[in-house]
Amino acid sequence: MDLENKPEWSDPNNPDLCLSVIRKGTAQENSQAFVKNIRFQKRITAGPTINELYEGVLAGERSFLARAITLTESNSEQHFQKAQSLLQRLLPHTGQSIRIGITGVPGAGKSTFIETFGMYLCALGLRVAVLAIDPSSSITGGSILGDKTRMEQLAKSPLAFIRPSPSGGKLGGVHRKTRESMLICEAAGYNVILIETVGVGQSEVIIRGMVDFFMLLVLTGAGDELQGMKKGIIELADAIIVHKADGTNKENALRTKSEYNRILHFLQPATKGWQSKAYSCSSLTMEGISDLWGTICTFKKNGKASGVFDDRRKAQSREWLYSMITDQLHFQFFHHPGIVNELPKLENEVMAGEKTVASAVEVLFKHFFQN
Repeated sequence: MDLENKPEWSDPNNPDLCLSVIRKGTAQENSQAFVKNIRFQKRITAGPTINELYEGVLAGERSFLARAITLTESNSEQHFQKAQSLLQRLLPHTGQSIRIGITGVPGAGKSTFIETFGMYLCALGLRVAVLAIDPSSSITGGSILGDKTRMEQLAKSPLAFIRPSPSGGKLGGVHRKTRESMLICEAAGYNVILIETVGVGQSEVIIRGMVDFFMLLVLTGAGDELQGMKKGIIELADAIIVHKADGTNKENALRTKSEYNRILHFLQPATKGWQSKAYSCSSLTMEGISDLWGTICTFKKNGKASGVFDDRRKAQSREWLYSMITDQLHFQFFHHPGIVNELPKLENEVMAGEKTVASAVEVLFKHFFQN
């Protein structure tokens, strides 16, 4: 057989050993030409209006609640304006919940504790919203966002709402829009807002500036007692929770609890008029969970009576204002056309040792203010 009728991978010395044959195609009448380079375009669907989101959130519908939070977390300029309009309308319906921050070292059992604590609150008839912040990868920027999977029982409760969000590299282990998400959950009628941060160190204490009651989960045998006396996150806690106080670890947990109480006795209270204490509890046996909720209720009652509760929220609103100013200035600076053009060149000069960092910054600010 002719070698030209055989495919290129056939044996040129023995073309008859190949059973495949190349056949030329024939043109057909009324055939349509194949159009190349057609890119798939995603169909854009109109999202819910501000009024629909507003009504849905106030009705407590979780689907609208989730979409409202997604809107506030968006970096789009048009989404930002829409989100602020929604928040302005929801603002009169906020402020009625108790905001609780929960942090601790990785492995302290924060998610397990929150699920047990949340299930206890739901059994009391309270509506619980969990804003869980997952760490973002410093390499890829991605997050696992698996808190709904880890809190399986709580996620099934009709009285609970769990919203995982990436930290985005934000110090303090919180998302930059956590405050706005918290307000939306309050408008939706949730009585208790639990904010779970990523595992933090002693300097990352931004969570203190957005909650009413701040809990720190610790483990037994995590370090010497003097470690707790260092100025940092411990002196900002309204309660220290020695977790996993069950089984053979219960005796060690009670000993650790006593050690922290001795330390807290020498530290200035995190909240005026409130003496911070250490407590022990177990998410496995539920021991100490009800006592902890009683402590939080007493904290809120005393704080309301003395005015400390409302004063703290006013101070937090002021801190939020200045934080937003800083974020906006940061955004405007790095998106300024003059900065975008000059920054790469100055970066290379600084890295090459041709220009000092201070002089490079001065040049950038000159471009920023001139234009």
